[in-house]
Amino acid sequence: QVQVVESGGGLVQPGGSLRLSCAAPNTIFNIYHMGWFRQAPGKERELVAGVRYYADSVKGRFTISRDGAKNLLYLQMSNLKPEDTGVYYCNLVPPDNNRWGRGTQVTVSS
Repeated sequence: QVQVVESGGGLVQPGGSLRLSCAAPNTIFNIYHMGWFRQAPGKERELVAGVRYYADSVKGRFTISRDGAKNLLYLQMSNLKPEDTGVYYCNLVPPDNNRWGRGTQVTVSS
């Protein structure tokens, strides 16, 4: 199966912003709900943003969007906090364990 490809992570200071992108195959992008997951150090992977859903920890700071013409899923993150540090992945919601990509590392630190 073709994997998704995440990009856009990096090192950012607290209060900063990043926009993550996820390229997904057309076979799933326009059919299934997709979302963004985060795995913080020492913690399990969790859904942080999906269709009509945001984790309490990111509400008001993260925005999920999509470009159907380009098969791209975005996660706009603002007012980033150190606890947002982790590897971010996109996948179907609920996730397909055969679709996990490599993720993109986000580090929030001064």
